[in-house]
This record gives sequence, C-alpha cells and structure tokens, in this order.
Amino acid sequence: MEALSRTQRSLDHDQVQGFVDASFGADRRVVDCGPILGGGFATVWRVTLDDGREVVLKVPPPPDAPLLRYERGLGGAEARYFRLVAARAPQVPVPPLLHYGNDRQHGEWLFSGLLPGRSLEEWSGSGQPLDDGPARHDFGAAIAALHTVTGDHYGYDGGRASGTTWRAAFSAMLGDLLADAADWGVRLPTSPARIQELPDRYAWVLDQVRRPSLLHFDGWDGNVLAEPDPEPVGALRLRGIVDGERYLFGDPLMDLVSPLIYRRVEDDADHPFLRGYRAAAAEPVVFDEATLRRLSLYRLHLYLLMTVEMPSRGITRETRPDRFERLADLLDHELTELRRASPSAIAGGTG
Repeated sequence: MEALSRTQRSLDHDQVQGFVDASFGADRRVVDCGPILGGGFATVWRVTLDDGREVVLKVPPPPDAPLLRYERGLGGAEARYFRLVAARAPQVPVPPLLHYGNDRQHGEWLFSGLLPGRSLEEWSGSGQPLDDGPARHDFGAAIAALHTVTGDHYGYDGGRASGTTWRAAFSAMLGDLLADAADWGVRLPTSPARIQELPDRYAWVLDQVRRPSLLHFDGWDGNVLAEPDPEPVGALRLRGIVDGERYLFGDPLMDLVSPLIYRRVEDDADHPFLRGYRAAAAEPVVFDEATLRRLSLYRLHLYLLMTVEMPSRGITRETRPDRFERLADLLDHELTELRRASPSAIAGGTG
C-alpha cells in the first residue's frame, strides 16, 4: 500500500507480522489486517490475531523522517498518554495500550486494543440520519475528566517545548512552530516577530493559568469514536477517543478549540460539546475578556500549526490552494482580534 503522506510508512502483511512477532511472540499469527485511513501522520492498521483479538498497530514516521519539532518521539508520547489516562482518568475511553516498542529494525510502534465505533467524521459522511449531539456531549464530559489530571510542568515532555509557567511553555511552542516554518520555507500571513511577541503582550491572560492540566489537544471529529445507542434510537454515543500522542499540559481552554475547528466556541454556547464540558468541569467556563483572548491565542496556534505542517505531509499551495487560503484568512482574523485588546484590560492585568 502506498503511504498517504510523506510521514506515513508503506506496510504489507509480512511487515505487520514482523511487528506482531516483536510484540507478542513468534507464535502469534496475523489472521487479517488492513489500513485504517483518515489520518495524515502515522500509519495505522487494524489487525486480527489468531487468538481472536482485534488490535490496532500504529507506526509513527521513521527516525530519519523530517518532522516538526514537537512531533519528535510521538510514538513514545502516545504510550505515556495511554498509561497516564488509564491510571489517573480511567473513566475516559482511550484504547488500552498492549505494547510499545522502539528498536533499530522497526523504529517506533505500538499496539493498542481496538475500540468500538466509527469516527464522527465517518458518521457525518455516512448519509445516515443519526444525532451526534449526545456523543459530542459525552466527549465534552470526557475532556473535562482529563483536565482533572495535573502535570509537573507546562507544555510537552520528552525534551520538547515546555516551561515552568504556561506563558513560557506557550511562547516556546510558538517559537518552535515559527522555526519549523523557516526550515520548511512556509510563507506566513504576517511576520514571525508579530506572532512571537504575543505571549508577552498577553502575559496578563496567560499568567492566569496556574495549574498544568492534561490536554488531549487533537479533538477533531476524526479522533472521536461513536456508535448508535439503543436509547434513544438514532442517537450516537461516545465509545472512544484516539490519537493522544499530541497531548500536553496547560490551559484547559486550549481543548475547547479543536472540537469546534474553524469555529469559535464562544459564539456557540449551546454546542453539545460545550454543554457536556460545562456539566462535568470542576470550574465554570466564563467568556470574559481574558478567556476570549486566550481562546484567540489558541486558535492562532492551531491554525499556525496546520499551516506549518503542510509541507511535511506533501501538501503544497498548488495541490491545496483552498487550505492555504482558508488558514491564512483564519490566522489574519485572529491576529486582528488580538490587536483589539482594551487598554484597560492590559493595564489591569499587568498591575
């Protein structure tokens, strides 16, 4: 099978059997296997073993693949995430980790259990008249449960962008993305300096974050699994949350961005995800000026990331001009919003 992006590996049955041998022993055989499509970073296959188990093989890019700075070692990061959630937020339905490996022959890989359901993205394109509101409500509650887990630092682990404060970590994350943009020759809709100065300009809102909460970060519809529930008929319910390798520790508000990607959560107060989150969150979500500024910063970060990652996926302006233009417009909109901070708020926040 041909890889779908520059970061994905091509696999076949024999290679999958090799990963099974290295994980479960040479006496375990692959009965059936095939790719799970939808993502653009790792290679993911569904595998049926001869003991009846259905498992998922996830193979990150090879060690020599050119990646963004925060994407290095994401196989190990996902294994750590699965263990952390299982130990400290077991009510959150993430796949059980069965094996994580990293050696010279195979690079990084992991096996996890196969969760039931299809992604919300798949359901939306299925043509079936199903209500996904209950699943989104469940997802919001699950993200609130993740946020009860506290880390010992802000940002990423594994030597990637982090800090002793959220402002320092967020600044480092933006700095890495800007360095990646320079490395890959990505043209941005504004100067890097204009973006890099934002964390200090908005110190008054970022410094309000005093606890490093566990964030999933990548909560778009392709990573949320659901299936119909008998009661009420026609309603989808949450069955799993996958792809946790991009997790970090920081402001819970950051997890309110990707579930409503290309939209503004503050403009959709009745969205089922937000209702589910509010019902389960330890602290209320109040859309005051500080919250709005942080949400704008986090949308800018996400749209910057989505722009910078395109060359590493083999996406060009020629192949996807619509994506470049849309993200450029979104980045410009958030930058415009961030220029509108009231002087009184800045003065009051900086003391």
